Amino acid sequence: MVDGSAVVRKELQLILEKEPDMEVIGAVPDPVYALDNLSKEWPDVIVLDVEMPRMDSVTFVKKIMAERPTPVVLFFTLTENGLETALQALDAGVAEIVTKPMTGLKKFLHESSSEWVNVVRALAKANVKSRGETAALQQLTAKPRSAVILRATGSRARVQATQRIVAIGTSAGGTKALEVVLNALPENCPGIVVVQHMPEKFTFLFAERLNSLCRIEVREAKNNDRVLPGLALIAPGGYQMLLKRRGAFYHVEVIDAPPVSRHRPSVDVLFSSVAQHAGKNAIGIIMTGMGDDGARGLKEMLDAGADTVAQDEASCVVFGMPKEAIKLGAAKRIMPLNEIHLAILGK
Repeated sequence: MVDGSAVVRKELQLILEKEPDMEVIGAVPDPVYALDNLSKEWPDVIVLDVEMPRMDSVTFVKKIMAERPTPVVLFFTLTENGLETALQALDAGVAEIVTKPMTGLKKFLHESSSEWVNVVRALAKANVKSRGETAALQQLTAKPRSAVILRATGSRARVQATQRIVAIGTSAGGTKALEVVLNALPENCPGIVVVQHMPEKFTFLFAERLNSLCRIEVREAKNNDRVLPGLALIAPGGYQMLLKRRGAFYHVEVIDAPPVSRHRPSVDVLFSSVAQHAGKNAIGIIMTGMGDDGARGLKEMLDAGADTVAQDEASCVVFGMPKEAIKLGAAKRIMPLNEIHLAILGK
């Protein structure tokens, strides 16, 4: 545990060590102390605050991933600096993010104690790839320079409507998984709607980052956005996103609604709406993540005639959401991450 706040270190250690299967082997105020501890004993999971003295959190994560890839939970406050740093840390290899409030931190930690326990327990078994392995996957479908020029001149192809809808749900490990899948798609791919479990405000920056990397357009969804070929809409954090149909056209509805399956946005909410409004014209894809959000929704899609895919265990960071969907009989196919784009393209 690496956090500059003695209160956070003390309270979180108390929460985790109440569990019979958990031990906190170090609770230190900055990454320099952490690296010294790591030279003696290596943990299964690292909890890291985003704002760090002596060594910034991004540099620390890069060192960890280069030496011995380990699941890292990033703990941060939703400030402008915190968001930017957290996004960089995700790019460096962070597996999961948890936001903290500006005030009432001790109370927050105890109210979210079950979430912390679940996150740490799930990530202790995570399959974290080295940065080199992730880069190799991304290079398989590197974006040509011409795509940047096409975006700058606004010459992306657009048609009046899309008949085929792709719905993707993911959580822990999903930021990298989405990058791999979306980066492999051509500009004329089917319209895509995505739920990635993320905090409010974070999804906007994440979508912007994907948009700068991919040939397709990626943006955070707004209410009534049309679903079009070559466009991926990311559900905004803190809201629910549903697919709707008006005549021949699909659009998304973004609403302020309660959490479902403990999440907002929820994969189950999106998948259920896709089952209802797109039916057999859709493909549902559930990827790496903790818990069971999306499993029931994917089964609804399957029952409505949609094609359904679950990411395989070997390529998942956390084989939770896909595992639950497979157990439910919701997945027609089980595919490795680097082949999922082929399912989107109907291959």
